[in-house]
Amino acid sequence: MSDSYDPAKPEPNYGMQERRSGEDRRDVTPASPTNLERRRGPGRRLTDFIRSAEEGEMSREQYLWLMAIDAFKRVNGKPFPSWTDVLEVARKLGYRKTMPSELNLGGRCEDWTERPDASSGVNREAPDEE
Repeated sequence: MSDSYDPAKPEPNYGMQERRSGEDRRDVTPASPTNLERRRGPGRRLTDFIRSAEEGEMSREQYLWLMAIDAFKRVNGKPFPSWTDVLEVARKLGYRKTMPSELNLGGRCEDWTERPDASSGVNREAPDEE
């Protein structure tokens, strides 16, 4: 008995999807840009900040950030830090909110600034409840 082609028998799918619906998921543009979009259109190039990191040459700032996050994960035994943990590391590195935001978050939260010498506000003991 030989395996021969039978046009009446459907070919196995192997998990493949039909992509000829006419919709291109790459054409989706957000209703209101946030300034966080990373997809580039035709003629747009990566910034030097992103390109150098993707090519393996980090700036001093990127390397410091990587080392600080790595140290936090090792010291605390957390392979996946929460966003609050990431913010804590940023604050301990000296980052403060000193400039107005360049993001458009659609009015979902209030923007603010603080003094450059403001305390990090992390690792403080909670006040005793009496």
